Amino acid sequence: MPTQRLSVVVTRRLPEAVETRMKELFDVELRDPDVKMSRDELAAAMARADVLVPTVTDAIDAGLIAQAGEKLKLIANYGAGVDHIDVATARQRGILVSNTPGVVTEDTADMVMALIMAVTRRIPEGLAVMQAGKWEGWAPTAFMGARLAGKRLGILGMGRIGQAVARRAHAFGCQVHYHNRRRLRPEIEEELEATWWESLDQMLARMDIVSINCPHTPSTFHLLNARRLKLMKPTAVIVNTSRGEVIDENALTRALRSGELAGAGLDVFEHGHEINPRLREVPNVVLLPHMGSATLEGRTEMGEKVIINIKTFADGHRPPDQVVPGML
Repeated sequence: MPTQRLSVVVTRRLPEAVETRMKELFDVELRDPDVKMSRDELAAAMARADVLVPTVTDAIDAGLIAQAGEKLKLIANYGAGVDHIDVATARQRGILVSNTPGVVTEDTADMVMALIMAVTRRIPEGLAVMQAGKWEGWAPTAFMGARLAGKRLGILGMGRIGQAVARRAHAFGCQVHYHNRRRLRPEIEEELEATWWESLDQMLARMDIVSINCPHTPSTFHLLNARRLKLMKPTAVIVNTSRGEVIDENALTRALRSGELAGAGLDVFEHGHEINPRLREVPNVVLLPHMGSATLEGRTEMGEKVIINIKTFADGHRPPDQVVPGML
């Protein structure tokens, strides 16, 4: 007698190859049209599914988990970050949570360098002039930016992505510095030619570029607040491809508008897609719509990890990427 297939609800459209494979393996409900589920829709999905596949835009809090049906046994997150899921409450209800770590490391590190180049070399400003048909020819002082070689790059969070950024930045001739909850092993520091700063304040005051690559946790919320932003040099640039909540967005906007910072490249924002409107008006800022992991290869690999987690769970084993509270 054939084994009953798991009921899986996916909250957003995924790459076609991923959806096709899911249809082969599970009794899957795909999202069409591709719009964010409302809270009521999420609650209904959690009431009827064996497995929920949410994304970073779905807030799975204690209230929703309390409404989950008895069938729901796995939340297989499509993405590495799980700060939008109350993992501890899910565990108390006997619901496992898995994620997709390590897949988007290289893609996100590429985007960090793209943002650094875009801000320091004023690429969007030049592009806007060209697209508007206003370029009047080369001039010795037009669109002058900053050279990367020799600049001090401070990496906040030296995990997989931070280390990938360090390797790329070193190739551009940057001096690599970092602040991390734990210091790297000496051999890794030596390989990356990276200098550790125990004091975040002291590091920020000396950097030309700061790249945020740490997760959002209670201890990192507004880690870069108004006080810390004032420590930075007025010629410094901030790039954030991690979590918007790490920066006090209003304080950052004020610093940029007043000239206390030279520029910023942001792929994530404190309040999701609701961006401080004054931030859009600042000419020395590059804003992107959360594109850090947006490669076909990366998004497909994320889907493959989700499938492996669900399939392993269906076979009676612990998902390989299970998230354990306290280990985040």
